[in-house]
Amino acid sequence: MILRISLIVAILAGLAAAGLGIYEVKKQVPALTAQRNSEHDAKVVAQTDLAKTKEELGKTQNELTQTKQELGDTKAERDKAVARAETQSKRADELADKLAKATQERDDVQAQLAAYKATDLTPDQVLKLGQSLKDAEKQIEVITAEKQVLVRTQNRLMARLQLYEGPDTDIKLPASLKGKIVVVDPKWDFVVLNIGEEKGVLEKGELLVSRGGKLVTKVIVRNVQKDRCIANIVPGWKLGEPIEGDEVSPAHPAPAS
Repeated sequence: MILRISLIVAILAGLAAAGLGIYEVKKQVPALTAQRNSEHDAKVVAQTDLAKTKEELGKTQNELTQTKQELGDTKAERDKAVARAETQSKRADELADKLAKATQERDDVQAQLAAYKATDLTPDQVLKLGQSLKDAEKQIEVITAEKQVLVRTQNRLMARLQLYEGPDTDIKLPASLKGKIVVVDPKWDFVVLNIGEEKGVLEKGELLVSRGGKLVTKVIVRNVQKDRCIANIVPGWKLGEPIEGDEVSPAHPAPAS
């Protein structure tokens, strides 16, 4: 009888312990579920961040590749500009030599003509000497004009080369350069000037606009034509409204050669 009671008590105690264990497990289930959900969310966020990081890394690599390509193209263009500038400089030197030679020949012919006029030369001989003088003068004019074209071309190439070597380098314009505003567009802040390539204007060259000896603004050349150019007003330099007839002069004049 006692044994039976002991067994019953033991069974009841086991059931109570099992029920208590189940109760404790049920109490921990929400916490475990929350922990699992939190870990799952953290994993999703981590995977999203990883995917975003990979995407950004891919973009960065593409941009780096593009930058390297652009750098290579810029270097190639700079090398071409240097080569062209050297060629133009060599050609200008050759023309200078030819000009000096032609000038000397003209002076010699003039001297000979003056000397021959004082002699008893025939009119035909004097006429031939005069024709030789005219031919020499024409040759000088052609060489001078060609030299001016080459000088302007060389100046453009040197200006482009300065941009490749140092974007912050000021473009030098002829110190004697003078011009006037012929058109003003206040809406888009640009002006048209009556000076162009023939006078030595270069793209990205800066000019000071003045009226009555007082500074009005500063403009930077954006487009150069044969006898005129288009320039934009430089931000921060607008001290007044430019008008037609305002005078312009180089902001960075080249030193006298």
